[in-house]
Amino acid sequence: MASAEAARSAAPNPIRALGRSTLTALRTVGGVAVFALRGVAAALTPRWFWDQLLRQFAAIGFFSLPVVGLTAVFTGAALALNIFTGGGRFNAEQVMPQIVALGITRELGPVLAALMLAGRVSAAIAAEIGAMRATEQIDAMRTLSTDPFRYLVAPRLLAGVLMLPLLTAVADTIGVAGGWLVATRVLSFNPTIYIRNTITFLESWDVVSGLIKAGVFGFIVTLMGCYHGYNASGGARGVGRATTHAVVSSAILIFASDYLLTTLFTHAS
Repeated sequence: MASAEAARSAAPNPIRALGRSTLTALRTVGGVAVFALRGVAAALTPRWFWDQLLRQFAAIGFFSLPVVGLTAVFTGAALALNIFTGGGRFNAEQVMPQIVALGITRELGPVLAALMLAGRVSAAIAAEIGAMRATEQIDAMRTLSTDPFRYLVAPRLLAGVLMLPLLTAVADTIGVAGGWLVATRVLSFNPTIYIRNTITFLESWDVVSGLIKAGVFGFIVTLMGCYHGYNASGGARGVGRATTHAVVSSAILIFASDYLLTTLFTHAS
């Protein structure tokens, strides 16, 4: 009888596993929400560490320009080729400039720039803060009466929110230029007509909506890097896990928030 009860208790219980997973997910969401609120509060109230803020402006914004620019130009070129091929099946090749500009400014520009930052910046932030956690530098900051949220988290959040829209504006310009280059050099489009069609078709809201998305994505990328790095544990292996989790969670949240924002903007317009 006792052995039967022991076997039943040792058997996997799907309801218990589901409840445990649900509680873990809720605990994680709550932890991220509290962390984000503390980071936003530190970013919006003095004191600000201007040297750290300028350093993050350079690390997140300036040094990300090459990878974002290369991604944008090849994306615009490939998009032009695919739209021309697809439009040719319906004798609609002439709408290619409009579709390229719309696709890049509203979707591909902000999303691809954010994904590049997730791979480059979010991973670097998680590794840096995780290493500081592993070597007890964060505890030393508290000992010296320095708030880690003001010194580490706030400058990165501000830099992400402010720099990614600028990177997206650059990506939009380079992406449209990549489409123009392929259209005029490979597909025999008239350069002047291509530019005129692009400018005539685009509305200010197309560009602004993409920049708003970029600000949200910048917050997500830096928040995930800071959160996973700040909560890293287990030494070097824990820092590696935090880096991986930061990139994966940033990418998932970018796509999820992109869908929500696109739905909101579509109904708003």
